[in-house]
Amino acid sequence: MSRRARAAGFLLVSLLAAGAAAVIANGYGTSVARGYGSLRPVVVAIAPVSSGDSIDVESATRSLRVRRVPSRFVPPGALVDPAEAVGLVPEADLPAGSYLLAAQLRTPRHRAPGRPGLGRGRHPVEILVSGAEALLAGGPIGVTSKVDVVVTTEPSGSGAGRTYVAVAAVPLLALMPGSEEPGPGGSAVATLALTRPQALRLIAAESFARRLTLLSRG
Repeated sequence: MSRRARAAGFLLVSLLAAGAAAVIANGYGTSVARGYGSLRPVVVAIAPVSSGDSIDVESATRSLRVRRVPSRFVPPGALVDPAEAVGLVPEADLPAGSYLLAAQLRTPRHRAPGRPGLGRGRHPVEILVSGAEALLAGGPIGVTSKVDVVVTTEPSGSGAGRTYVAVAAVPLLALMPGSEEPGPGGSAVATLALTRPQALRLIAAESFARRLTLLSRG
């Protein structure tokens, strides 16, 4: 057999093998499609997305991609376009590689007009204070008002009571007249945004101090 005939024979065998492989691969793909369903687009996080961070166009472009996966593996509520997530906030951290589901997202919680956030770790606490006539006379309390709370203790024996700043520069959320008659030294109820240690300090002071006084920081 000549060299040219052998080459032609090898070429024919190669073509037959390639054709057989294509048929097998096509049959396997069809079998997989029957077993797992057709491919569907889903949104996948390619980088971690933190909870509470609103997803804007930039972060969606940076952290989200569309992948095509068999429908059997697509969870209910999976997004199909990153644009669907823009303007929403994840309820929990989304690790890289996770599907993005509608149930994981919420609209941002807008604060009520004129009511600021208390700040991390702060809670509204009511404290009975004295000598707040000047603050009450000034009208409604501003939402950004900051005050110092000054504690004056009872005299110890023949000595005078001690006066000191118990908490400084805390947000004053509200101030209302107390149950006593108005006048010098009259009581008022102040609602302050306090951390837990600050709240415990002032609650304890209410039990032993002569008076708690608010000093505006202007």
